[in-house]
Amino acid sequence: MIPLETTILRALGTVDGTTECFTGVQVDSRRIAPGDLFVAVGRGSEFLDEARERGAAATLVPDDAFAALARIGRDVRDRSSARVVGITGSMGKTSTKDILAALCMPAARTVAAEASYNNEIGVPLTLCRLELDTEVCILELAMRGHGQIAALCEIARPEIGVITNIGPVHLELVESLEGVRRAKAELIAALPPGGTAIVPRDFPVERDDVEVVPVGDADARSAAGRTELGGVSFNFTARHQAQNAAAALAALAALGLPRPAAVDVDFSRWRGDEEELPGGGLLINDAYNANPVSMRVALGYLAERAGDRRRVAVLGDMAELGRTARAYHREIGEAAAELGVDELLAVGELARGYLEGGVPGRWVANVHEAVRQLDEVVRPGDAVLVKASRAVGLEAVAAALSRVPAA
Repeated sequence: MIPLETTILRALGTVDGTTECFTGVQVDSRRIAPGDLFVAVGRGSEFLDEARERGAAATLVPDDAFAALARIGRDVRDRSSARVVGITGSMGKTSTKDILAALCMPAARTVAAEASYNNEIGVPLTLCRLELDTEVCILELAMRGHGQIAALCEIARPEIGVITNIGPVHLELVESLEGVRRAKAELIAALPPGGTAIVPRDFPVERDDVEVVPVGDADARSAAGRTELGGVSFNFTARHQAQNAAAALAALAALGLPRPAAVDVDFSRWRGDEEELPGGGLLINDAYNANPVSMRVALGYLAERAGDRRRVAVLGDMAELGRTARAYHREIGEAAAELGVDELLAVGELARGYLEGGVPGRWVANVHEAVRQLDEVVRPGDAVLVKASRAVGLEAVAAALSRVPAA
């Protein structure tokens, strides 16, 4: 980690320890390695002793946790010469980040956001992994409302901005697709003159002092478990990942880095993970998050991968859709029926709407009841999709399917 000045820390709160050469910054005491700085966020002050026992070089109890992390991340960014790529979008931003990292790493010293470290905590923590010789930093930028991407960009100062797509997410706060577009456009507004904006082909960019790279439909070919796109062989076959790869390749070109002949992408977990189930079955674990666009894509992929297997979908609530929630859930149920889903297990209050779309299935109130229903819903040899918004916690269903043979 790039050295910090202890005087900066002392202006942010109560510091125990004096070193300014930290190996990293953590907010979870369980992740402390010798030499790290521990920043107490929320109840973190209850774990100061544990952090010290694990080897923290110093601890900081900040007066304002988010402001302190922002200041630390900004200070590290100021001292770095790395080129920063910011990625946002209604879906696919984590996978695009993972793909771009795999493309960059053979040619440049690269730091990429871990998992979905994409908010006011995660972005500074990623910046704090920068070293003096880091050449590329890839950040994922999330939003729950207007102004949040702008605030993250003020810390990170990206010079390349990638918007993967625009869809109906966070509508409770931004009200409409146009509201989503304006929120995501904060990334483009934050780019410096001469920066690069990589956007969907129909995304308007009004600035004339940045290079605009539109990304259309990916012209990809899949065979033998791999996808070829732009002269690069990738270790996936899902069409939506090919679209993410097209955006990543555009960012790679903006960085001026060469295209490798082949890459194996280590995708973040619960984003379309595939696993064999008893009797020749297949589990598609896409439990990390969901919105109406990604649900349709996932159901289409289930139909594609199922072949002649029975198609089962375990779908939970899609959150933050506001007054449009019921209609969107019904539409996804209709899509499931059209795509030949044989049985749908709907999980959560909003998920009742799936069954209004005419797909055969049943409803349960929560993930615990869903796990208890699996033996009745899933048969040996089934292809099973598990997907919901993050709060539903459907990874527990996927874990149960992985451990327990279906009866």
